[in-house]
Amino acid sequence: MRDSTYSALFGALSNEMRMSSIANNLANVNTSAFKKDKLAFHDAFVRFAHDYLVDERTNLRGDKLFPEAQIMAKPRLAAQQTDFSQGSLQQTGNQLDFALSGEGFFSVEAGGETLYTRAGNFLVDATGTVRTQDGNTVLVEGGPLVLTPGARVVVDGTGNISVNGELAGSFDVVNFDAPTQLERVGANNFRAKDGAAAVPAEDMTVEQGFLEKGNVEVVTEMVAMIETQRAFTMYTKMIQASDESDSKLITQVGRPTI
Repeated sequence: MRDSTYSALFGALSNEMRMSSIANNLANVNTSAFKKDKLAFHDAFVRFAHDYLVDERTNLRGDKLFPEAQIMAKPRLAAQQTDFSQGSLQQTGNQLDFALSGEGFFSVEAGGETLYTRAGNFLVDATGTVRTQDGNTVLVEGGPLVLTPGARVVVDGTGNISVNGELAGSFDVVNFDAPTQLERVGANNFRAKDGAAAVPAEDMTVEQGFLEKGNVEVVTEMVAMIETQRAFTMYTKMIQASDESDSKLITQVGRPTI
């Protein structure tokens, strides 16, 4: 297989991965507090010994004497990171809708494990326990929050919860030193990586009756999708052209001339 085919193949695969990320971002544009993913790529170059020669005679590095001197670029996925930038706030008026303005995450319990989310569209189950949309228990200082039917809930900016005028605890809102200490686990939740320690969030405000919208910009993602699709098409055409050239070479080599 030609070097050009390898380069085009890696380019097509990279754009396929980029397209999957863009599609996932767009699919969650209306998901409360969704944080988009960003991909970064780097090129790993294959070099030969004569590529490091300091010689002004360009023919030594050209196609005639050293056809393999063409440097073959192989794009690779360098990093996949979550963009934790703040989304805009949307007022709902629901007493169980909460948004975090600033840094931080709500702590929730799922199967004995503590996860973290910024989606504050909570609900109450049949037992009165406050849960997330996917059924995880919302944690407050001292354990889960249980409400009686018709209870009036008031939460101040620091996360202190009053139920029917009496203090019932405070949301366990935490933060991490760096976003790279968190990994996405699905359902708009994140898990702390090994060794990552959660600390109380300081630079934040809890907004009751609001929800944070996702930070996906539809126009930006659509433009990126068009660019990615065009790049993928270009690479596939390169692969096709290289294959046709190889096929023509194979079928004509050795054929006697008339």
